[in-house]
Amino acid sequence: MNIVSPQEMEKLKEHLESLRRAKVDVQDRINKAASLGDLSENAEYKFAKEENRSLEKELKDLEKKIASLQVVKNDDVPEDMVYLGHTVKLLDLSDDSETLVRLVGEVHNPMDGEIMNVSATSPMGESLMKARVGDTIKVRAPRGSMEFKIMEIVG
Repeated sequence: MNIVSPQEMEKLKEHLESLRRAKVDVQDRINKAASLGDLSENAEYKFAKEENRSLEKELKDLEKKIASLQVVKNDDVPEDMVYLGHTVKLLDLSDDSETLVRLVGEVHNPMDGEIMNVSATSPMGESLMKARVGDTIKVRAPRGSMEFKIMEIVG
């Protein structure tokens, strides 16, 4: 079972609703195209039917995914502790560069503006989870170990 923050779950549910609305629109197009008669040479009908099949598959997959997710709230987490849903500023100790990282249950987009989304189950995510502001974390990466200092929780 995968874990997500309440914010991530809300985004998934919003996406599910947008897919449902799109499916209704496609079904309307199918009905209109079918009312024109001869379906054997009706490109709009064939295209809408294919789009409908694709939406149905995506809907089923997303509904199954949402049903298997566990929402983890961070209400009781100390203010200086990194937890799921937090965005933190990290200082890379190898070159003194700063990076913004958001700890998420699942990575849908690796970058969200200037913020790098990191899965809680990745090596970086595991090192960050429950670390505190001021801590230095070590992250094992394919090209060696990296060290970061947690500067602050920004969101």
